[in-house]
Amino acid sequence: MLENIHSPADLKHLSVEQLKELAREMRDTVVKQVAAKGGHLASSLGALDLTVALHKVYDAPKDKIVWDTGHQAYPHKLVTGRYKEFHTLKQYGGLSGFLKREESIYDTFGAGHATTSLSAALGMAAARTQLKKNYDVVAIIGDGAMTGGMAYEALNNAGEINEKIVFILNDNRMSISKNVGAISKYLNRIISNPAYNKLKDEMWGIAGKLPQGKSLQKIVSRIDEGLKRMLFPGGLFQDLGIRYFGPVDGHNIEELIEILTAVKALPGPNLIHVVTTKGYGWDKSEQDAIKWHASNPFDIESGKPKAAPAATPSLTQVFGDAMLELAREDKRIVCITGAMLEGCGLNIVQKAIPERVYDVGIAEQYAVTFAAGAACDGLKPVVAVYSTFLQRAFDQIVHDVAIQHLNVTFVLDRAGLVGLDGPTHHGAMDLSYLGMIPGMVILAPSDEKELRNLLNTALKYDKGPIAVRYPRGSAYAPDAKLPFEVVPIGIPNVVEAGENLLILSVGHMLAHARKAAEKLRAEGHKPTVVDARTVKPLDHAAYGALFAGHKRVLTVEDNVLSGGYGSSVALLMEELGYSTLPIKHISLPDEFVTHGDIPTLHRIHGMDAEGIHKKAVELLNT
Repeated sequence: MLENIHSPADLKHLSVEQLKELAREMRDTVVKQVAAKGGHLASSLGALDLTVALHKVYDAPKDKIVWDTGHQAYPHKLVTGRYKEFHTLKQYGGLSGFLKREESIYDTFGAGHATTSLSAALGMAAARTQLKKNYDVVAIIGDGAMTGGMAYEALNNAGEINEKIVFILNDNRMSISKNVGAISKYLNRIISNPAYNKLKDEMWGIAGKLPQGKSLQKIVSRIDEGLKRMLFPGGLFQDLGIRYFGPVDGHNIEELIEILTAVKALPGPNLIHVVTTKGYGWDKSEQDAIKWHASNPFDIESGKPKAAPAATPSLTQVFGDAMLELAREDKRIVCITGAMLEGCGLNIVQKAIPERVYDVGIAEQYAVTFAAGAACDGLKPVVAVYSTFLQRAFDQIVHDVAIQHLNVTFVLDRAGLVGLDGPTHHGAMDLSYLGMIPGMVILAPSDEKELRNLLNTALKYDKGPIAVRYPRGSAYAPDAKLPFEVVPIGIPNVVEAGENLLILSVGHMLAHARKAAEKLRAEGHKPTVVDARTVKPLDHAAYGALFAGHKRVLTVEDNVLSGGYGSSVALLMEELGYSTLPIKHISLPDEFVTHGDIPTLHRIHGMDAEGIHKKAVELLNT
């Protein structure tokens, strides 16, 4: 059946039973694809039945369906003309793993992070009003995304501007499942019935015309609100001027179609609370939704990974282990993250000393200011998030941390290119957006040993904010648990001494630089290879000595050039009187790099050993 679905229009003539069969095929397709190539699994399975119902009721792309946390949207891709390409999901040149406007007219708003759908959807509803167009707007937000402040900013404004819109809270917390039943279904049918709402409005109008009408209206309103608060958990939304419906069974397609159809006809902002099971329809993901949130390729029958376990730990695990060691040594250290305990390795710390770990939800802005407050009164807060997600808290880093010279340590996982998750997840700009902040120190370890030492260095630093950034990937050695050292800030490490050509490398790009240097030496050249370690500040004396001993300079970094390490080196050369030295840069391009495996992306953008060698030869020939 699925192979005959070329657009949402093909769902319109299907019966409920046919839609259920289609959902089963879609679920099987999602599981097989993720098993074969990897990707997000549990969230998409949980939202699958809701997706089918939405495209049955709404007329996309005329109607705007706006998704939050784009990893819910694999089923959406399947019914919007991308079934035949679905096998290319997250592969270089294939479909994105998230929502992407350039990919499909059905992807109304790009989504790679969370908490954006309600705001974007309200903007679309406002555009409809301003331009006098006629379409419906519906936004789907995951329960995790409701921990982000921007969701509440949108809800607060929704009642004020009173646009016709439907918000869907896709809630996969099972603690509220008891509210899904016959009584809830009955009450939802009543309150969503157009005739009921029309009658209520007419009675309100009549009461207003009677003697002491305003007093009667107040009494009716209090009774109505009191009953709603006893019967429904949606008091917050009601207070904001948003009609609340729910909870609704998010895996009952017939019920979903019924409630969506009814609420679609209502004016103003409305919210439907849909209860789903994350990972629904596949026993293994239902039993452990956290494990199966995202997965590498696996065997469907056993659930075991297809690839052999890595011989070395991930850098995330190295960080988590080091963080636990350091936290045990210093009771002032606390760890803060935004819904990234497992992703950033802080689950290791939480398991051992849970009272010292704060998961604030998808609320990076709050996380940073919370850390600033903790630093004010003597704690040593560590804010650990993905590089790309810390961008959301730029203002808080500037105003609440840096201006006050507070000792907050920022640890940025997934720096540089992350691979298959693509441009929304690449940590391509952290050196730039952190580097422009006065007083910020930035450290970039080249391997797991340096990660431990630079983290230790950061936590011993007491002169203001400091950041440690490292990429996604594995350690080079099986066990990195060597004694901690303190690394001198600002001083680069000369890894291989030479002459003529100076190669300055940032972080894990050092491995590529060393391979390129090996090839250069085989060709008779004698390059010097330097591990920057510190991206900001750059020690003038140390760099001055390096510039004085070489005739050409090549910088290598996994960050955009503008505001990055290479541009800082060029400015320093000018300041120190070495502006006549030829210099070239290897960095990420001035574009949003697509998704694909990291080796392929490094090769395409000239950032691998071959690319560095080629650029070095060009420089040597100048």
